[in-house]
This record gives sequence, structure tokens and C-alpha cells, in this order.
Amino acid sequence: MSNRTFTMIKPDAMKNGHAGLIIDRIIKEGFRIVALKQTKLSAEKAGEFYAVHKARPFYGELVAFMSSGIIIAAILEKDNAVTSFRELIGATNPAQAAEGTIRKLFATSLGENAIHGSDSDENAAIEGAFFFSALEQF
Repeated sequence: MSNRTFTMIKPDAMKNGHAGLIIDRIIKEGFRIVALKQTKLSAEKAGEFYAVHKARPFYGELVAFMSSGIIIAAILEKDNAVTSFRELIGATNPAQAAEGTIRKLFATSLGENAIHGSDSDENAAIEGAFFFSALEQF
């Protein structure tokens, strides 16, 4: 079990002005920000990040969406980080997300669901390393 997870505030939440509220919520839930940056993914980099989904029918739409605007990437730290963060963000489909979760509050659809959260300790390490060097993690 790791104490770190990775997240991205997605282009829809950025465009809708929710980044500050989301970051505030993350901090209030006891997560420490280990690394943070605002960036924009090219279609190539978005495709590389989501390569695990390449054979899935939504891959092209996902890559187009994730490269459509600015994102905030972050590595977060807390006991049992992956599980705790997945509970905080809620179900991928905001219609099925629990009340008070980030997706219930800020997501607009299954495709534009405001935030990404790693689904395992292994993926959290891989995803964090995709965006941040060791020198950028505090």
C-alpha cells in the first residue's frame, strides 16, 4: 500500500473555473500536495498517457478531450492515498457518484468527469512519473 496517488484536474473543470474549489477540497480532505503543475497535453502525449485504453472505442474521444485544454497534474500524499482519493472523487459517471464527491459536484458527464484519479498504487507511480521528475516532487 502506497501513501501517494496521482490526479489530473481535466479540461472541463478547468474551463468551468472549478480548479480552485477542487484543490481546496483535496487539501481539506487531508491530502498533501507533493507535486503540482498546470500544463496542456498534446494529442500525442494524451495518447501516450492513455495508451492502456488504445483498443477501447472511447480512446480517440478521450485523447481529443484531454488535449483540448489546460489541465492541472498533481501527486498527492496521504495514508492509503489511492483508495481515499478514489472515494473522494466518486464514480466515473457523475450520475452514479455519491453525494458530496468531486465528480458529483463538478462533473458534467461520463466523458467530461472533471478529475482523474489513479486506480492502483502501481499506476499512481507510473502516472506521477509521466508528469514529474524526482526533482519536482516535494
